[in-house]
Amino acid sequence: MSDYGMYSDDFYINMNLATELDLPQNRESVLHFYEQVRRRFPKMVNFYSREKSEFVLEEEKEQGAYQWVSTEPRRLNSGTVNPDSLETALELHRTVLELVPYELSITPLDCESLSVMFGFDFGYRGNHNEILTQVLGVAPALEKLIHQPYGKVLSNEPSIQFSLDEDCRTQCRVSFESRTTAYQVRTGEFGEDQLSVYLTVRRFDSLGPNEAFDAEFTRLSALGRDLIDEYLVGNVLRPLQEAISLH
Repeated sequence: MSDYGMYSDDFYINMNLATELDLPQNRESVLHFYEQVRRRFPKMVNFYSREKSEFVLEEEKEQGAYQWVSTEPRRLNSGTVNPDSLETALELHRTVLELVPYELSITPLDCESLSVMFGFDFGYRGNHNEILTQVLGVAPALEKLIHQPYGKVLSNEPSIQFSLDEDCRTQCRVSFESRTTAYQVRTGEFGEDQLSVYLTVRRFDSLGPNEAFDAEFTRLSALGRDLIDEYLVGNVLRPLQEAISLH
């Protein structure tokens, strides 16, 4: 498992390319694209249609580590779950992005946005909102609200989005997803659900004539890794991991 995998129970890197125009939907184009992906990643053997005009090619999931690629009418996605190394994960995304101009006729002009998302899942049988409040706190102006007589926290999923360049085309979003419900808080019966932390770096608008999807993805993933190393590990991932281990 990659180095980032040590900070959570499951770690994954997803790529998303959103387009302005619809992707090719005819049988020949779709199958040819996925055949080219499978040729480069032979362990991807499961091909199916999830909904109309949405197709998926993926590896077997039994071992908990796998890769997948999917297409929607205006979106191309790929993901690597619990990769052996970061390079293994990034190789899939770069390869897919190298293929799309030729196999799906996606040009730099057709790019609405390109993003990389780093996800960290923690299995926790308890109140996700409560432990997020413990680790992250709440805004000082709101802190007194949770000390009301019945002030049990039922939702605490903070997020922050900020620019990484002067013209705001490259942005980063850090967010959290709790899966604790009001019913679970009321009854005290919690399942072994996943508490998630996401860091997404996204480039908006068309790419320039001298820019390529794979090179731009490499830039975005490098920005994401820097933010994880410098901020997320010490301020979020390790404290969350330690707090969960004490419960």
